[in-house]
Amino acid sequence: MPDLKINDMSVDDRRKKILELLNREGKVKVVDLSRLFGISEVTIRNDLSELENTGVLERVHGGAVSTGKAYYNMSFHDRMKTNEDEKRKIAIEVASLISDGDTVMINSGTTTLFTVQELKGLKNLTIVTNSLSVAEEIGHFSNIHVILLGGNFNPQYQFTYGDDTINQLKRYKADKLILAADGVSVEEGITTYHHLEVEVNRQMIARVNKTIVVVDYTKIGRAGFARIDSLDSIDLLVSNQNSNQNEIALIREKGIEIRLV
Repeated sequence: MPDLKINDMSVDDRRKKILELLNREGKVKVVDLSRLFGISEVTIRNDLSELENTGVLERVHGGAVSTGKAYYNMSFHDRMKTNEDEKRKIAIEVASLISDGDTVMINSGTTTLFTVQELKGLKNLTIVTNSLSVAEEIGHFSNIHVILLGGNFNPQYQFTYGDDTINQLKRYKADKLILAADGVSVEEGITTYHHLEVEVNRQMIARVNKTIVVVDYTKIGRAGFARIDSLDSIDLLVSNQNSNQNEIALIREKGIEIRLV
């Protein structure tokens, strides 16, 4: 437990902490939150009711479960801090699969941004991306050439999308794609909450020789709002060892190569 006097938190800070716990665990219990914050169960239930009204969680008997929206209501900085260790392990593994001279497409996402940070030791890379955050990060590396796709711009999530983006993508062919997603499951395939980015992601898959999907353990077995593609489009899935093992087994049965770190 951090040094923060958790029972002295403001209402907003307490609810933010509840959302962080929800994103990490997938569910919370009233009795556990009451003990954690040192406040009454009635107050916790009120917090959960207010949060449910915003759509970030769903009340269930004795607590609440995540709707998957809590994470996406966080600032980019807070999303980078969420499951940071797990994302960095994925990033290190994926970076080991990239070779000097490769051309790599990369979509937007915190895990892809961590991966870019691990590419600094490689030479003569060309990165094609629709992520402003990724492009800015690469700007610090003299050994990597970046092509930032133009088009409409989503300022909240820092990515470009739309017809101009897709038409520009069609001019390029890459060795590999590092694709972040919000859900990977046997039932729904590869999914995202960002419907505006779906067509860009699909075009990236169509323009590469190898698609590497990178998702932390919380995304395995989860389905986002919009479908990107089927599992058949994945050449390699990289996630964490604490992923849902039942879902991982089902994905493997589909013939998908998986690395758990």
